[in-house]
Amino acid sequence: MKIDMIYELEMPKPWSGAHPEYDLFWNSMAEIELADRVGFDTVWMVEHHFRTEFSHSAAPDVFLSAVAQRTKNIRIGHGVVLLPYPFNHPIRVAERIATLDILSNGRLEFGVGRSGIDEQEGFGIKTEESRDMMLEALGIIPRMWSDELFSHEGRFFQIPEREIIPKPYQKPHPPLWMASTSPDSWTIAGERRVGALGLTVLMKLEEIQKHIANYRNAWKTGASVGGVANNQVRVFTIVHCADTDEQAMEQGGGEAALWYIDYILNRMLARERALEDPKGPRPYSQFLDRLTYLKGHAEGSLRADVFDEESMIITGNPDTCIQKIEEYQKAGVDGVLCLMQAGRIKHEDTMRSIELFGKHVIPHFKNKADVAAG
Repeated sequence: MKIDMIYELEMPKPWSGAHPEYDLFWNSMAEIELADRVGFDTVWMVEHHFRTEFSHSAAPDVFLSAVAQRTKNIRIGHGVVLLPYPFNHPIRVAERIATLDILSNGRLEFGVGRSGIDEQEGFGIKTEESRDMMLEALGIIPRMWSDELFSHEGRFFQIPEREIIPKPYQKPHPPLWMASTSPDSWTIAGERRVGALGLTVLMKLEEIQKHIANYRNAWKTGASVGGVANNQVRVFTIVHCADTDEQAMEQGGGEAALWYIDYILNRMLARERALEDPKGPRPYSQFLDRLTYLKGHAEGSLRADVFDEESMIITGNPDTCIQKIEEYQKAGVDGVLCLMQAGRIKHEDTMRSIELFGKHVIPHFKNKADVAAG
């Protein structure tokens, strides 16, 4: 069971201090350096645009370059790179990922996705083309790393013969991953034999388990889009560990989930529902259709502890966090991406959460793995 960190770079208003984004970035860097020292497996950075408060991670490759130079062991997860163009042209993605892999001494993990309607609209991307464009780019980027001379004639990209440099340090290339939020995206990831990055804040474990089964079945009959297959499933959730269960909630573990959901429903989803064709793509509004408990949000009755009770988040003392992660493990999850810099949780409380994971939670799963290996 892999224990990872993930960063959105959240900063809910009201902001304080002369340079709040500066403080956010450098506090996050200190947290990641600590996570490296205490044994977290991977740190992931998202790519988002225009999402004030929710995510100030608009240039993750720049941030991760700094992370690579300030850490030694933790793997570097670029998760996810938005592949529809003009978010990122596949040549530039291949170049930047290879550079990050070199600078991190071969510690890079490469995840892909396509984001939501609001971001796509800001870049002039047609939502109905975004998935096909993402999949075409994903299909050619590994070839850019393996072929000495590369060319491509496709629906969205026409690239004359060129030598794409640099090449990654890892051979044939870093592990490949895909964001898996909508039900069909799990199958698509399995068909291409790339790792699946799921989300639990909006899904109960029973639903995650069904998606994992679909992923595993698709993987069996799929074909690898890259030079090496990846059959891991890791899920992203809000995590806060404190000395007691009560402290974990008092410090904002549950409220961080409520703030996260509020942002999605009142900002991202509202824009999506105003734009979408009911028969077209539904990156976020499909959750509202399927999850009846979210309807309580509109009535003002959604409680922060609902997420904790349903194990959609991981909050509590170290023993409680271990118990919840073991539930994920039983559901077929290979690793958890812990969003610890979340909501209004204070930096010093996040640092303590990381310390407790390093002292108690990570050793527990490492010891279990050692015993299982004999």
